[in-house]
Amino acid sequence: MNTAAVTRLTALGRAELTLLGRNRNTLFVALLMPVLMIFLLRSTLTGLGGPGAGADGTERVPMGVAAATLVGGTGMILMLVTYMSLVSTYVARREELVLKRLRTGEARDAEILAGGALPAVVIALAQCALLSVLGPAVLDADAPGRPDLLVLGVLGAVPLLAALAALTSVITRTVESAGLTTLPFFLLSSMGSGLMLPAESLPDPVAAVCSLLPLSGPMELVRAGWLGGGDAKDLLGAALTTVAWIVISVFAVRKWFRWEPRR
Repeated sequence: MNTAAVTRLTALGRAELTLLGRNRNTLFVALLMPVLMIFLLRSTLTGLGGPGAGADGTERVPMGVAAATLVGGTGMILMLVTYMSLVSTYVARREELVLKRLRTGEARDAEILAGGALPAVVIALAQCALLSVLGPAVLDADAPGRPDLLVLGVLGAVPLLAALAALTSVITRTVESAGLTTLPFFLLSSMGSGLMLPAESLPDPVAAVCSLLPLSGPMELVRAGWLGGGDAKDLLGAALTTVAWIVISVFAVRKWFRWEPRR
């Protein structure tokens, strides 16, 4: 990336950060909602007797409540900040004709989309870093056993969710309707990709299908990062699944993303 592209990307990101600070709803989703969801997740898991617990409360999988909260909390941050808030951002800029005007300048399409996503990505990465440092102390859990896998999972999820946010904006007519259009993917990922339920707690046929969901690959890497590793074959499969979904999502955005308001 040349100096001019970096300058344009920085300027776009700075402008988007200014607009983000003026939107209280988006700011709430980006800064406070992840914290609330992490505590809600911990309360839910505790009330259920822990992830994968049976009717008698006994543990069936090697993950305690604190570890499951950290894994799911990382996913919640990525989902809420990088996906849900970005859908609202892209829709708002499209309906305000900002995206259309930007395309008449020097910035390329990829730079416009990346610049719009930059503040959300920075916030998500900062929150994930904060969770990895403070989370173990607050929740009385171990520090990440494999930080490299944790970083790999987070860095894989960010471009994937940003691309999916741009794609979801295609079917989102207004900012107000973003809460509805993002809900199916949020619920599917929460239940099937390991945000709220460990994959081991699902029946084998269901777990096999859920492993192919877009966020399942990054979450498998995140989980291995927190718990300290996993089967090499499973981790390779998770990485390949993540790359495949990124390629598919980027292709879909290039083909179907809408730059002008829906009329």
